[in-house]
Amino acid sequence: MDFLTAFFDQYGLLLAQGTLDTLIMTVVATLFAYLLGVPLGVALVVTAPGGLRPHRVLSAVLGWIVNVGRSIPFIILLVALIPLTRIIVGTSLGVPGAIVPLVVAAAPFVGRMVEQSLAEVDGGLVEAAQSFGASVWQIVCKVFLHESLPSLIRGASITFITLFGYSAMAGMVGAGGLGDIAIRYGYQRYQADVMVAALILCIVLVQVFQSAGNLVARKVDKRK
Repeated sequence: MDFLTAFFDQYGLLLAQGTLDTLIMTVVATLFAYLLGVPLGVALVVTAPGGLRPHRVLSAVLGWIVNVGRSIPFIILLVALIPLTRIIVGTSLGVPGAIVPLVVAAAPFVGRMVEQSLAEVDGGLVEAAQSFGASVWQIVCKVFLHESLPSLIRGASITFITLFGYSAMAGMVGAGGLGDIAIRYGYQRYQADVMVAALILCIVLVQVFQSAGNLVARKVDKRK
């Protein structure tokens, strides 16, 4: 007990700040990734062959962008985007410097997940909406997005957890957060207790957000 008291007296504030930095990076990056990824996923579905507005060239270009974006390892993307990150936020370090590459890495991933969620919507509902004269925008908002909402929420949980792992990787280049703490103290200074504490915090946060996402998805799923 005395060990835990001494440990938290020495590292409590550090771990609390690291947790806050990680949450800020992950939550903000997830929000911006969805602002970019949802329209991208909708465009992939709408322009696909057999979609509401088929467009072979645009569909191919969007698909190529998504595939290329998803194929680049995050650690390489993190370094490659340093000049762009400095232009956008003025620095490549700390929490602001991590958000830009996190968003760029997540947006194609979100776009593909949104595409898969919308593709699961019953085609009969789309045909019924078309028979009533609904516009493309109305079908997208009131049929595709509305009917796929539980799947989209679960996808948001997966995206958050994925970015949570990426944020730890970003700690290797001075982004801060729990990943940075685990590397600086646990690896470079051989302080296993700090690394274990950071690991436990990561596990707890991931479990909390995954459970919250599943709970919200069940609440909005009208099929249950």
